[in-house]
Amino acid sequence: MSNESTKDTPLHDDPDGGEEPSDSGSEDGSMADGVETVEDLDDLGSEVGVEGDVDINEEIAEDDLLGGLEIDDTSDIEVPDRLVDQVIGQEEARDIIMRAAKQHRHVMMIGSPGTGKSLLAKAMSHLLPKESLQDVLVYHNPDDSNEPKVRTVPAGKGEQIVDAHQEEARKRNQMRSFLMWIIILLVVGYALLIANNVLLGILAAGVIYLGFRYSNRGSDAMVPKLLINNADRQIAPFEDATGAHAGALLGDVRHDPFQSGGMETPSHDRVEAGAIQKAHKGVLFIDEINTLDIRSQQKLMTAIQEGKFSITGQSERSSGAMVQTEPVPCDFIMVASGNMDAMENMHPALRSRVRGYGYEVYMDDTIEDTPEMRRKYARFVAQEVEKDGQLPDFEPDAVREIILEAKRRAGRKDHLTLELRDLGGLVRVAGDIARSRGHEYAKRDDVLQAKKRSRSIEQQFADDYIERRKDYELKVSNGEAVGRVNGLAVMGGDSGIMLPVMAEVTPRQGEGGEVIATGQLKENAEEAVDNVSAIIKKFSDEDISQKDIHVQFVQTQGVDGDSASITVATAVISALENAPISQNLAMTGSLSVRGDVLPVGGVTHKIEAAAKAGCERVIIPAANEQDVMIEDEYREQIEIIPVSHISEVLDIALVGEPEKDSLVDRLKSITGKAFEGKVDSGATGGSPSPQ
Repeated sequence: MSNESTKDTPLHDDPDGGEEPSDSGSEDGSMADGVETVEDLDDLGSEVGVEGDVDINEEIAEDDLLGGLEIDDTSDIEVPDRLVDQVIGQEEARDIIMRAAKQHRHVMMIGSPGTGKSLLAKAMSHLLPKESLQDVLVYHNPDDSNEPKVRTVPAGKGEQIVDAHQEEARKRNQMRSFLMWIIILLVVGYALLIANNVLLGILAAGVIYLGFRYSNRGSDAMVPKLLINNADRQIAPFEDATGAHAGALLGDVRHDPFQSGGMETPSHDRVEAGAIQKAHKGVLFIDEINTLDIRSQQKLMTAIQEGKFSITGQSERSSGAMVQTEPVPCDFIMVASGNMDAMENMHPALRSRVRGYGYEVYMDDTIEDTPEMRRKYARFVAQEVEKDGQLPDFEPDAVREIILEAKRRAGRKDHLTLELRDLGGLVRVAGDIARSRGHEYAKRDDVLQAKKRSRSIEQQFADDYIERRKDYELKVSNGEAVGRVNGLAVMGGDSGIMLPVMAEVTPRQGEGGEVIATGQLKENAEEAVDNVSAIIKKFSDEDISQKDIHVQFVQTQGVDGDSASITVATAVISALENAPISQNLAMTGSLSVRGDVLPVGGVTHKIEAAAKAGCERVIIPAANEQDVMIEDEYREQIEIIPVSHISEVLDIALVGEPEKDSLVDRLKSITGKAFEGKVDSGATGGSPSPQ
């Protein structure tokens, strides 16, 4: 267990909108002015444990959801100060970010939303040296006012230069104002005392006043504009340019309604920096980079290559048709991110520059479930509580429930989800519920209630649809029927639903027998029957080429996936052999042409759906047995039966001993499979299907 993290550093508001740590060093001297320098990067290890004075019981660590942590609540867990150390599970990406910061390389991160891409990008800005930051000034160009001059100075010097120019302009204006009032007094005195003409004196004073004010504009134009101010920065800039239009990304020139008559704003005062200029010596983060239009990507590519980019008008509302500055420095590290489709619409030359001068990394969406990782997930809860600032600390049982939910959401045995943004949402909702109930600490019951309230829109829609269709569904959970099986599916990603599958065999109507599937799952039904056709043809005494097989998926709106193979096979075999099927049973699983039952996804939600529907037993693939993490309330309601071969499915599902025994024996002899515990479930192979 590591205990070498720096102490928490208070944050203050950054003038550019970010949060930056105030000046403070670490205990071990690894930070200067609150930021790690490039030399410190070699000391940043990729293994970061739970910080603080926390005991770990190694004897129970393997089986304990907290990984053996012995805490009273999450306040006992110290949160690492460095952002890069707060990243959980993405060890490869984390190491690449640290290496890229040291070597000044671009990075593209591809992966599911909520896996830590933006946190890693922001962490990179904390790893860059503050000493190299610069201020950028824009000056009036007396030779060509439409081409303002650009000057870079060390951070903090820009304000001094602007203040010096403003002070000089103020003194000059004071002298001019003093001279103006002397002249006005002389003219008015001459008009009143000598010429005896008041109107002439007033008109002359007005002309003199306007003349001085008009001439003063020339001196005002000499004051430069501080385009980029890094004086108060404690870390390198981090600019999030996600979804930015061309002007916000590349810089722009403001529109000036008064462009003549001496009332216009000087060109250099209308220049506005874009994200690429603000990110100079820092990090430019662009999420969903494929959403940038092609022209912006091309200009971004130029900025990356040249390290500088002139600011000009980028839209019809700007007045940049004539104004174009000298090249403004924009030596930044670009961190691009997105889902897999981001690479399809990304400009190939821009991607080539990232690959040629940096790294591409795929973000994991799950990680192996180990005691060490469970302890890090406990630290994650502590991080979310500290980051929010308004949540109560969590009791150990509440943290255990969140880690259990991380296991459920992973969808893989012995893994934890890395989609931590959604998991953080669960933490915040649970904390809000605890506050509303007046609890000093968030309890397990608060987390259970939060799980119901923090459902996604898709899941809420799916649950509402499932609830509404209960009045009309053709659900049967007792008795027996020929050619009818209770199938299981998933809607909305994590809402289970039980769907009847019905099969009927009739004499052929065409040249040869065919599969006739109804409902929205026609293609899946045909594929499922195709996969089991070899088995059906082998064991059936009848020539199925002379028959039509009708398969109906009942009430399938919003359902997709290919996990209905054993359901279809069982229904078709039952219809062919006129063997009844027990209706207190539901099933899910894919099927190979050799009769192996293959793993599928969403088994936990499907089992819970079967229990809610009143079924007493459910068949799942043996390979999915370790993926089952149903709620405690369902464990006593339903029996879970793992299977590895279609013969096992039929032996369990079919009723009527003589017919069933004859059929199962015939299937075993044809496929050559040993039934009782001799099937190698590992031979099924493959990854779980989506549904």
